[in-house]
Amino acid sequence: MNRPSRRRFLSQTGLVAALSLARGPARALGANQRAVVGIIGCGGQGGNLGRTFAAQSDVKVAYACDADSARAGKAREAFGADHAVIDLRKVLDDRAVDAVVIATPDHWHAPAAILACEAGKHVYVEKCCAHNIREGRLEVEAARRYKRVVQVGTQSRSNPGIQKAVRLLREGAIGDVLVAKAWNSQLRANIGHQKPSQPPPGFDWDLYVGPAEWFPYQPNRAHNGWHWCFAFGAGDAGNDGIHDLDVARWGLGVDTHPSLAAGHGTKLFFDDDQEFPDTQYVAFEYPGNGKLGAKRTLVYEQRIWSPYIQEGAENGNAFYGTKGMMLLCKQSGWQLFGERNKLIAQEKYRLSLEPHVRDFLDALRTGRHPNADIEKSHWSGSLSHLANIVARLGRQVRFDPKTEQTVGDDEANQLVRRRYRENHWAVPKGV
Repeated sequence: MNRPSRRRFLSQTGLVAALSLARGPARALGANQRAVVGIIGCGGQGGNLGRTFAAQSDVKVAYACDADSARAGKAREAFGADHAVIDLRKVLDDRAVDAVVIATPDHWHAPAAILACEAGKHVYVEKCCAHNIREGRLEVEAARRYKRVVQVGTQSRSNPGIQKAVRLLREGAIGDVLVAKAWNSQLRANIGHQKPSQPPPGFDWDLYVGPAEWFPYQPNRAHNGWHWCFAFGAGDAGNDGIHDLDVARWGLGVDTHPSLAAGHGTKLFFDDDQEFPDTQYVAFEYPGNGKLGAKRTLVYEQRIWSPYIQEGAENGNAFYGTKGMMLLCKQSGWQLFGERNKLIAQEKYRLSLEPHVRDFLDALRTGRHPNADIEKSHWSGSLSHLANIVARLGRQVRFDPKTEQTVGDDEANQLVRRRYRENHWAVPKGV
């Protein structure tokens, strides 16, 4: 059942934006002021983020919020938070809160981020930044309209080693980079076949489903199982593959959407309730001005049944230039090769959450865009969504980067958006 709320009434009457602007931001952060933060979604990654934020000397975690009250309670203790709540509206209604960290399932990412911007909060939102392409655009517009900092959890953007690698690509270390490849090759677990049942005590399934279309609780659709469900997630392309897709687009130097997505996606291995492909091969075309030397190609490979690694990395990137090649692993380092595979340079590093959290906190105080600003992340996240659209339809899709619509394909255009629960208080306006 939907809970009526004052915010729902205001959103339906078109007054929520006016009210939010009248309220203004929660408060301006001074250079020496502690940021008051609410953690929304306290599962695996939410727990990691909550502990990382709580460890910062200039942060106070005030809220641990999760639709599963048991998780919220444990997280409150782990974060040293003042409150454990199940409804994110309690976090957003507290004017003392400066920023929220959104680590919910994907279907809540954009609705929660947009509501947070309207409430004057800055946002750190996990990847994939939105459940679908349309929601991603609305997220960008909300961040700009309310002048909020919105950082997305693609931590590679704040890793000095990866930043250096991309800088070398920009400086022509391997010539003109014409092709980038991203791969997601790892062994996932089988989620099995399960039937609807009653949710555990203290787990508010109504809040968990939120604005998505309603269906009953099923154990392997909740918590970690949500990644593989059309209603809640974006498959592994939007879960883990997005990290490598983002680095590929970054290194390729294309700040826009592709005009074509073509390829394949299916289940080859898992006999279970996963709805997304376990295997994907998709190529994206960036035409530039259409002339030779201006076009770019980005390739995505996914095998989440692989008990081995490729090119020394489960998840990684390759950049192919006119004078050489670069191999990059987000977790361990990069290697730069010249002609005839001569190793020219390399660097080792480890990926960590803390630099990305620190970048977000610095952006709160300076007002600059963070390293993984929402618009950059929307361009990268849309690659995940386009790859999934290609897989679901079994055909290539042409895409207009300006209108963010598919070209001449009404069926594909339906998947640029999603269906929502009628009159739910969290459905973004403009969907």
